Amino acid sequence: MCLIAVLLVAQASLSQDRKAGLTGAAFLKIGVGARAVGLGSAVTALTGDVNQMFYNPAGIALKDRQFQASFSYNKWIADIGHNAAAVSYNLEDIGTIGVGFISFGLSGIAADRDIPVDPLLVQFQIDQNTASTYDYRDIAYQVSFARYVMDNLSLGVTVKGISQSIDGQSVSAFAVDFGSVYNVGVLDWTIAARFNNLGSDLKYYDIAFGLPLSFTIGMAMSPIKSENSKFMLAIDGTKPQDGPLYFFTGGEYTLMDMVSIRGGYKINYSGTDEALGAGKPSVKSTIEGLSMGAGVRTTMEGYDVGLDYSYTRMDLLDNVHRISVTIGMK
Repeated sequence: MCLIAVLLVAQASLSQDRKAGLTGAAFLKIGVGARAVGLGSAVTALTGDVNQMFYNPAGIALKDRQFQASFSYNKWIADIGHNAAAVSYNLEDIGTIGVGFISFGLSGIAADRDIPVDPLLVQFQIDQNTASTYDYRDIAYQVSFARYVMDNLSLGVTVKGISQSIDGQSVSAFAVDFGSVYNVGVLDWTIAARFNNLGSDLKYYDIAFGLPLSFTIGMAMSPIKSENSKFMLAIDGTKPQDGPLYFFTGGEYTLMDMVSIRGGYKINYSGTDEALGAGKPSVKSTIEGLSMGAGVRTTMEGYDVGLDYSYTRMDLLDNVHRISVTIGMK
C-alpha cells in the first residue's frame, strides 16, 4: 500500500508539467560515475554497483561483496567542479546500506556589485556583501538502503538533503528516491524502474523552485556471453517533469573480466528543439549526446579495484572527461 501511495503521488507531480529551466537543483541531473556516463546513463537496470545510489538505489544491493566504495572526479563545463563519493556495506540478511555525497560548484567568481550611491537607498539593498569575489556551491548528501526481497528482486530507497549556496545566500530541501530491479533469469536480463527527487521545493526569497522530479524504466541484458567475457546492452526511457521523454542507450564489452569498453547515446536529448511559442524560433534545450569510455578491473590482496574513464561530447561547450575509482571487498 505504501508503494502504491508513492506511485500515485509521483504520477500527480509529473503530470504538473514544468517548462525547462524552472526546476531547481539542476546539478542532480548530471551523471555520476565514469562507467554510468560512458553507458549514456542507461543504468537503471544495473546491479551491484555503489554508484547506483545516485540513480536507482535498488542497484546497490550486494550479494557477493561485503562493501564497495567509489570516488568520481569530473571537471564540468565552465571549469565547475563536480565530485562524488559513495560507500556501501552489506549487512547480510538485513540488506545493503550506503552513504554518499555530491559536490558541485566554483570558487573565486568575480563579483560585479551594484552598490547604491544614495545613502537613502542602502537600506533597500539586498546584497550586503562587499567582497570582490564570491563562491557558488551545490551539495547533496544521502543515505540509501536496498535489499533482495526475493532472489531475483531488489528494492531500494534513498533519502537525501540538498543545499545550494551562492554569495552567502543558501537554501535547502530534502528528497527521496525509490527503485526496483528484477532479474528475469535469462541472458542476464534485468528490468527496473525508479522515481527520483520526490521532495520539497527550494525557495529563494518568495520564489519556490521544484526539484527535478523524474520517472525512469529501463532494461539491460547480455546477448553475447562466454566464461569470462560478455557484451551488455542497456536502454532507459525517462520522463522528467520539466522536459519531454528521453531515451538513454548504452553498450559495454568486457574482455577477460578485466577490460571494458563502452559507448552510449542520449536520444531526443542532444539538440532538442524546444518551441518558444507561435512566431518564435526554436532553441536547443540540451547539449549532451554521445559518450564513450573504458575501464579496467583487477584483484589485489582480496580487494577488487577498478578504474574507469568516460568522455562526453558537448554541443557548443567544452567536452567533459570523468574519472572514477572503485574498491570492493568480497
